[in-house]
Amino acid sequence: MLTRLLHGRRPTWPDLLLSLAVTVAGLVESYGRQGAGYGQIENPLPMAVGAIVSGVLLLFRRAFPMTALLMLTVLGFTMQRTTNPEYYAAWHFYSTLILLHSVASAAELRSRRGIAGLVCLLIAYGHLQTLRLVDIPEVLISAIFVGVAYTSGILLRRQMDRTARLAQHTTRLEMEREERARWAVAEERARIARELHDIVSHNVSLMTLHVGGVRRMLGDDRERERERTLLLGVEQAGREAVAELTLMLGMLRSLGDGDAPAPQPGLDRLDELITQVREAGPRIEPRIIGTPTPLSSGLDLSAYRLIQEALTNVLKHARASNVDITIAYGPAELSILVINDGAGPADDTARRPPDGGHGLIGMRERIEMHGGELSVGPIPGGHYRVFARFPLGDPVGVG
Repeated sequence: MLTRLLHGRRPTWPDLLLSLAVTVAGLVESYGRQGAGYGQIENPLPMAVGAIVSGVLLLFRRAFPMTALLMLTVLGFTMQRTTNPEYYAAWHFYSTLILLHSVASAAELRSRRGIAGLVCLLIAYGHLQTLRLVDIPEVLISAIFVGVAYTSGILLRRQMDRTARLAQHTTRLEMEREERARWAVAEERARIARELHDIVSHNVSLMTLHVGGVRRMLGDDRERERERTLLLGVEQAGREAVAELTLMLGMLRSLGDGDAPAPQPGLDRLDELITQVREAGPRIEPRIIGTPTPLSSGLDLSAYRLIQEALTNVLKHARASNVDITIAYGPAELSILVINDGAGPADDTARRPPDGGHGLIGMRERIEMHGGELSVGPIPGGHYRVFARFPLGDPVGVG
C-alpha cells in the first residue's frame, strides 16, 4: 500500500539532504544549548528526538506534504508542553517553512487540495502565535517568512505546469515533424513512380512499335535498309531507357552522399523526343509561338514530361497519323497544345486512357504542382486534344 502511494514521489537526494541538515542542526541545537539558564535547554533528549522526527517527516514532504505539516505542528505543540515552554526550537521553524513550500507546490490553489493546503498553513501559523513571548514584531517576522515560503511554492507549481505544457507541446511538434517527414517520403516515392512511368512507358512503347515494324517487314528483302534503321531505333530507345533508369536510381542511392543530381530533360531535348516518335510512323509538326523564356528546372521537366506522355498515348492508343504540338510562350504563362487526328478503328477512342490512368494522373499532378491547368479529351472531327497552361510568374533561370 505504501509503495503504491510513494510511486513517483519517492524521497530524492535533495529531500535526503534537507532531512539530514535539519536533523543535524536540531541535534547540535539540543545539546549545544543544554543548560538551566534563560534560552537554554534543561533536558535535551526530547528536543533531539523531536529533531530526528522532524527530519524523517521531511523525507515524505513530496508524498504527504499536508500530513507531514500537520504532524510537525502536533510535534511542536508537544515539545512546547513537555520541555521548556519559553524555548522554541529553530529546527521546528525551518521544517515548518520547508513543508509550507511543499504544500503550496503540491496542488493548484484553486483545487480542493490547494484549499486544504491553505487551511494547513493557517493551522501552522496559528501554532506559531501560541508561543510565549510573542510580540508584534515577532508576529510580522513569522508572517513574512511563512508568506514567502508559501508563495514560492505556488510559483514553483506554476513553473512546473508551464514546463509540462511546453514539454507536451514539444512532443506534439516532434510527432508532427516526423509525420511530415513520412509524408514527404511517401510523396517522393510517388514522384519517383511517376518518373519511372514516364520513362519506361514512352521508351518501351517505342521499342514495341519498332519491333512490330520489323516483324511486318521480315518477308520483304527490298526493305533491309529500313529494317536496320528500325532495329537501330529499338537499340537506341532501349539504351536511353536503361540509361535514364540508371541515372535516376543512382541519384536515389547517392541522395545522402551529397552527390549532384543527374540532369533532367527539358524542352531543349524536345527535338530528340519528336525524332524518336516520328520513326514509329506519325507525322509530327512542332510549332513555337513567342520568344522562348528560361524556365525553372522543375517547370521545364514537367513541360517535357507532359509532351512525352501525350506522344506516348498517341502511339499506344490513338494510332494517329498526324500530331500537332504548339508551345506558346506568353508574358505570364506557358501553354502547350497537343492534337492528334486519332486515325484508326472506330472503337479506338474507347481504348484511350481514362482520367484515372496513371499517365494522366501524373500529368495533372505535375501541372497542379506549378499552379497550372490541364484539359484532356476528344474534340470535334475525331481528334484528341491535350492542353496545359503553366503560369510563369517571374522567369527563373534554369538551374
